[in-house]
Amino acid sequence: MKAPIHHIIFIILVCMTTYKGHALDTMPGAFDDRIRTMQITHSTNEFAPPVIIQDTNDRLTFSFDHLADDREFFRYRLVHCNADWQPSGLVDSEIIDGFNEGSIDDYEFSQGTTVNYVNYRFEIPNEHIVPLVSGNYLLTVYRENDPDKVVAQWRFMVSEHVAKIGADLTTRTDKDYNQSHQQLSVIVDTERIDVTDPFNDMTVMIQQNGRLDNEIALRHPMRMSGRKAIYEHSAPLIFEAGNEYRRFETVSLDYPGMHIAEIGYVNPYYHAVLMTDKPRVAEQYLYDSTQHGRFKIREYDSDDADIKADYVVVHFTLDCAPMPETMIFIDGDLTSRRFDETSRMTFNPATGLYEKAMLLKQGSYNYQYLTVSPGQKSGHSTIIDGDKCQTVNEYLIKVYTRRPGDRYDRLIGVSQIVSDR
Repeated sequence: MKAPIHHIIFIILVCMTTYKGHALDTMPGAFDDRIRTMQITHSTNEFAPPVIIQDTNDRLTFSFDHLADDREFFRYRLVHCNADWQPSGLVDSEIIDGFNEGSIDDYEFSQGTTVNYVNYRFEIPNEHIVPLVSGNYLLTVYRENDPDKVVAQWRFMVSEHVAKIGADLTTRTDKDYNQSHQQLSVIVDTERIDVTDPFNDMTVMIQQNGRLDNEIALRHPMRMSGRKAIYEHSAPLIFEAGNEYRRFETVSLDYPGMHIAEIGYVNPYYHAVLMTDKPRVAEQYLYDSTQHGRFKIREYDSDDADIKADYVVVHFTLDCAPMPETMIFIDGDLTSRRFDETSRMTFNPATGLYEKAMLLKQGSYNYQYLTVSPGQKSGHSTIIDGDKCQTVNEYLIKVYTRRPGDRYDRLIGVSQIVSDR
């Protein structure tokens, strides 16, 4: 490794920060520096959304690494939430048949890695815990000897799958024509749903590419056509189109992979310096096949990357003029979609670049840059990655119902639409 790279690594490592503290909200993510690589995998499709359909064989596998030399005793519990991810108030006996507590006993030690870790995994539903009602669930993990301190949490959903959902997408929006936005229209067929007042008893939530910051809620349909609730020509249904996610690969420690400028070892970690990113707002749209912000753990010479992939300090640099009044975050599953110090870029006057270093497991990663203005909670790709109407985006549509007298939001249907299909 060349001397300049050593210098860059030293500067960035000194500035590396980690997020510490207790889970004070229902956002997914880790709250312990040593919890890494949190994943949810669906039993039928590793890239499917974390949704279990009731009365089917659907399973979700939850996994994470704990950077340690030996096993610790972790447990988990479920919290039922309403459509807005606030706890519904249902008690354990209403959401679980049995005790709402599970032990994570499936674990393996890393093999042949410079960073020692223990890989944990478990499934929902299982023989001890089966969710009884539909809706949103927050799964929290804690140490057996410290049950009040959450170290990690995920979101998943259980759907009754009784609502038929149709959706269409266009780039000829009410805001512009084939330029920077995409607009959805949604039809919910209520024929099989025991809803008497769709204008007040249903909520439609729409999420773009797994992002949590720009999810929208539709409380009322625009109109009814027979038993079909129609949502269209509404400002919340217009999304910034964004751009294709950027990609890099650290599948090998012997040579630089995709978008890697240099790779090498500086005790105690391997380091991968990404090629310097530049704003793409002025560039023409270029199609790229991505996984819309996801990542996949991979090690090119391993038959079991879950325990044989190593951890690498990945150095991000963005060649962008300083924006003192605007924060820049790295978005994707690699940051659990959180806007905090684990994902925030910092401008370095010495290099003239925005920089961030993350300890990530070897694999293939998607990411993008989002800007957030002071006092705002949602990010925008407009300034750095641009908004191209041709961008291939995934939209997850969830339909909830809550009739008068009900105590929680039932999830009655889930559908996914991809903008190029």
